[in-house]
Amino acid sequence: MKRDSILARFDPAIHDDNPPMDLAFMIAMAPSHRRGLPHAPTVEVRLRLDMRTVDHLRRAGPGWQLRLDALLARLIAAGEI
Repeated sequence: MKRDSILARFDPAIHDDNPPMDLAFMIAMAPSHRRGLPHAPTVEVRLRLDMRTVDHLRRAGPGWQLRLDALLARLIAAGEI
């Protein structure tokens, strides 16, 4: 019954300005994001480090793995390792 009451109030004279929904229009209006997981910019590895090194990095707070990655990237860019 609810559907019938909604259709009874529909006035085509008011709502006929809607654009036609053809395939090209629907593709143009579709969101342009990909589904699924993003491409992995990082790789998970297992690495054995000295306990003092790990303690020092962890004491600096959250994000220690990112800081370690940035440090290694700088050393590689400088040609030191």
